[in-house]
Amino acid sequence: MLRSLTAIALCCCALAAPAQTPPVDDAARARAVVEDLLRIPGPDGVQETYRQRINGVDHWISIRGQDRANPVILFVHGGPASPTMPSLWQFQRPLEEYFTMVHYDQRGAGKTWREDHSDAVAGTIRIQTYVDDLVAMAEHVRSRLGKQRLVLMAHSWGTIPAMHAAQARPDLFHAYVGIGQVIDVRENERISIEYGLAEARRHGNADAVREIEALLPYPGTAPLTRERIVAARKWPQHYGGMAAHRDATNLWFYGAARLSPDYDAEDRAALNAGSLFTLERLLDEYVQVDFSGVREFPIPVVMFMGRHDYTTPSQPTADWLARVDAPFTRGVWFERSAHMVPWEEPGRTLVSLLEVVRPLVRE
Repeated sequence: MLRSLTAIALCCCALAAPAQTPPVDDAARARAVVEDLLRIPGPDGVQETYRQRINGVDHWISIRGQDRANPVILFVHGGPASPTMPSLWQFQRPLEEYFTMVHYDQRGAGKTWREDHSDAVAGTIRIQTYVDDLVAMAEHVRSRLGKQRLVLMAHSWGTIPAMHAAQARPDLFHAYVGIGQVIDVRENERISIEYGLAEARRHGNADAVREIEALLPYPGTAPLTRERIVAARKWPQHYGGMAAHRDATNLWFYGAARLSPDYDAEDRAALNAGSLFTLERLLDEYVQVDFSGVREFPIPVVMFMGRHDYTTPSQPTADWLARVDAPFTRGVWFERSAHMVPWEEPGRTLVSLLEVVRPLVRE
């Protein structure tokens, strides 16, 4: 009898136990730490993330800097739908001491994709539309910040509309800075797969060699489809052609949005959705991009080139820079970087901006 009563008592105690405290959201706590790290408390600074209608579409914009008097850098992200805004916390804070940094999620990308990914917008996904967006964005930024001209800085895919915008409206910009510059897409693809094959052979990776050889000749004369490009880039990126000495960037770069105070769960989901929304619509134009015939450039041009970049290989960029006629040209090699220069060598990025680009600013 006593044993039964004891069992009943234990059951009652278990039923009466207070509810457990909900588990702590460690990701939210981590984002709060990052948010505080990014806070710009000084009275001369600027820190704002907002929505602005640009060329018929509501774009999301980030403006950050410790002193409004500093030169402004307008950064055009890659992708075509890989916004820098969710990962800028990884590298940008020191740059904000010397420059006002402006980023925007492009048409069909990230937070801007969430604003409008209607059929009407889908029908506008062309390179020239991104050029027009960029010009309108530059006009908006210089008006908002009271600047006559900006430094135009672009990464990867973003170098395509940026090159066109600099040529069309040189009056808007002090200088152009290309990172992971696209010069000739088909030549880039050829160099990239040659690197992947050479590395696979050097490492004795028979499976990789078979996969790559099955794709040859590449790019060849067959259409450059998304599937062919993805397959061709698998092994070059595995061997560090995206980020030097890394075989993956999913956690390091693409996972950055998980800690970004600017991106919530729906924004993060929009990253993949935006990529699917834009890439197929731009692909036919993208694979035809070739700036190798451009012999004159109207503003100073600086190229930040990753020595190990086999996503947009740097040698065609160095060759183009050596022959172009521009008011100023300079190539800066980043020996420890591949395609992701500001993320891989943020210190050298800052030093290079101060030593090479800052002197080109003339108000």
